[in-house]
Amino acid sequence: MSVALLVLPDFLLVALGWVLRHKLGFNRDFFAGTERLVYFILFPALLFQSILRTPISADNALLLLQSTVSVLAVGVALAWLGGRILRAPPLALASAAQCGYRFNTYIGLALAASLGGAQGQTTMALIVGFAVPFANLAAVYGLARHGGSGLLRELIRNPLLVATLLGLAGNLAGLQLPGPVDTVMARLGAASLALGILCVGASLSWQGGQGHGRLITWILTVKLLLLPLAAIGAATLFGLADAEARILLLFAALPTASAAYVLAMRMGGDGRMVALIISLGTLFSVVTLPMWLMIVGG
Repeated sequence: MSVALLVLPDFLLVALGWVLRHKLGFNRDFFAGTERLVYFILFPALLFQSILRTPISADNALLLLQSTVSVLAVGVALAWLGGRILRAPPLALASAAQCGYRFNTYIGLALAASLGGAQGQTTMALIVGFAVPFANLAAVYGLARHGGSGLLRELIRNPLLVATLLGLAGNLAGLQLPGPVDTVMARLGAASLALGILCVGASLSWQGGQGHGRLITWILTVKLLLLPLAAIGAATLFGLADAEARILLLFAALPTASAAYVLAMRMGGDGRMVALIISLGTLFSVVTLPMWLMIVGG
């Protein structure tokens, strides 16, 4: 099956989420509650179990950590340097820059499972776990001057980071969940992906960003075109196996998550512009994401 057909179901779920929200009367409160359930309960269960179940070597984890941090560092640098060259207003740049390197975990894990099975999903779970603190650190630091929660508090409260650390600790300690508990975790995790992707579609917005066209274009270029190139370079530099290199490329090519909008609003940034960047990035990634995967042998 071609890569385009593999990614199509998840983007159809994105479209369904938009239709449910804007055409069929499922209001914002419904999706806000659903997203909280996914973010704090269902998705951490998936991350925890995915990492716990699969054998992980310390050397392999270190290579993934180095590759992931390298890719994100390139994204942070390009987003901020380009914005400075474009002389973007500080508030607009602080809000938009995070969209150049943050990633939609729901789409990423769903596609990783389609492309690489259980091993692909575990690899993506590890990459996400390594990326969450770095991406949050960069995003919160950039917006910190405008108020909002402290950096340490943001990281401690992040359920994805907590689930990843617990999964890694349990894996290295040889922990095995009792049968009924393992089944419950599996069912929670299975529910997370479809609901999470529906929430992605429901959150799409096409307003905002007036006067910031060049900045928006640059951030989308970084996220959808330049960051995947950085992933290819990092995979080569650190000698990742082909399967892991492909998942790293998938991670780098993902559109930005709606969490970037939430953070911008909470810390006094330009949330409407961030929502537009997320929406455009999700739309364009329907083309760019399969393109990258096919280029590397999809």
